[in-house]
Amino acid sequence: MSEFPHLIVNQARVLVYLAEFAKNASARLEPDYGLEFLGLEVHDGEEYPITDSLRHVSGHQEGQERKVKAKYVVGCDGAHSRVRESIGRKHTGKVANHAWGVMDVLATTDFPDIRTKCAIQSSTGGSILHIPREGGHLFRMYVDLGEVAEDDNRQIRKTSLENIIAKANQILHPYTLEVKDCAWHTVYEVGHRVTDKFDDVAPEEGGSRTPRVFIAGDACHTHSAKAGQGMNVSMQDGWNIAWKLGHVLSGAAPGSLLETYSTERQEVAQNLINFDREWSSLMAKRAEEFENPQELADFYIKTAEFPAGFMTEYRESMITGSTEHQRLASGFPVGKRFKSAPTMRVCDGNPVHLGHHATADGRWRIYVFADSNSPGKDTRVAAWGEWMLKSPDSPVVKYTPEGAGLDTLFDVKVIFQQHHGDIEFGPRIPDIFMPKAGPFQLTDYEKVYAIDPEADIFEARAVDRNGAIVVVRPNQYVSQVTSVRLI
Repeated sequence: MSEFPHLIVNQARVLVYLAEFAKNASARLEPDYGLEFLGLEVHDGEEYPITDSLRHVSGHQEGQERKVKAKYVVGCDGAHSRVRESIGRKHTGKVANHAWGVMDVLATTDFPDIRTKCAIQSSTGGSILHIPREGGHLFRMYVDLGEVAEDDNRQIRKTSLENIIAKANQILHPYTLEVKDCAWHTVYEVGHRVTDKFDDVAPEEGGSRTPRVFIAGDACHTHSAKAGQGMNVSMQDGWNIAWKLGHVLSGAAPGSLLETYSTERQEVAQNLINFDREWSSLMAKRAEEFENPQELADFYIKTAEFPAGFMTEYRESMITGSTEHQRLASGFPVGKRFKSAPTMRVCDGNPVHLGHHATADGRWRIYVFADSNSPGKDTRVAAWGEWMLKSPDSPVVKYTPEGAGLDTLFDVKVIFQQHHGDIEFGPRIPDIFMPKAGPFQLTDYEKVYAIDPEADIFEARAVDRNGAIVVVRPNQYVSQVTSVRLI
């Protein structure tokens, strides 16, 4: 699926990584804790049209309320989102009348696969999804508590830890589980819900005004918690709206760009619910109901691309082009996530993954896959590079702010079909691929690549040997595939 191995990482640890990165980044961002969101009002026409009402719930200001003026608000405040309620959005769907007990425990057991992620389907009735956790001893179990009566009135959620452990032992029989310590446990009913829209603009108002309030993550889609898709899909929500807000706030794009957030992510959320409904049904099936014991594993493997983001495919829009020239690079499907591949960096001869040099900096990536000619002044790539630098129709010329660096908005790279030892820096390489950077205007040499002789990227991603251009959005989804010859 990708060059990265499959890993199980604790969500709390991911949050710590993100918080540390934000704190050490140029903006030195740190979250404010202990604030309760009470509501908001939007007054169009003002520079800061949103007024948020907040209350301190801890510290020396506990109980005090404050107002915050904002240009935009993103509500990432969970399934019971007050931001969602404040903009009149509805969380629609239903509960599947099936309950699961979840526990993070330290235990002794004779079950042989205790350090392996596995689905356990028992002939004695019920299932367990077992996930080893960090530290070498901790593990999580999602324990099937069975069907829930419609008149249960959430009584199932009062199931004790002792009953969850007893049920786990029943399912594991003839193996046994002796819990020594429980770090955390809960009971939940499987629910599948999607919000009717992910911003504050009503469907009948579409195109008439700029969205100002957005929701992401559990605030707009909820599902079961057993396939790792929740955090992964929610972080894609965040990245989708983040770069768009950055473009609009910096003046690089019009406010209409923000309309694409709800359009794109609501379809993904619905696909998520459809996927989870099938996954949850399979997890809840009794062992004897399966025609093939491998059926559950086959489904998980077949759909593994979904939580990783590779099954997401954005439709044609103002930021996603047509598939007219898709044949030029069929391994980079338009609307889908850019799939990296090995290359050789020419400046130092290092083998590198092309996609690993795309940082989350809000820039568009333009990958120019050169034709089979060696670098030179009379080549198609040279003519394209000249056009990018000088033509008034060039996106670099049209959209780069005056006085800003050549690669402020567009990170332009070239991949030649030759080996790195056959490519020499100098006048044969177009200037667009060797921009000057920083206060000393030093040359950036790390935008020129050659094929890796062990894994030719042209072959691996089915790129036409006559050349192609792959344009990638700031959140690493392919925006367009086109030909160098069209310029």
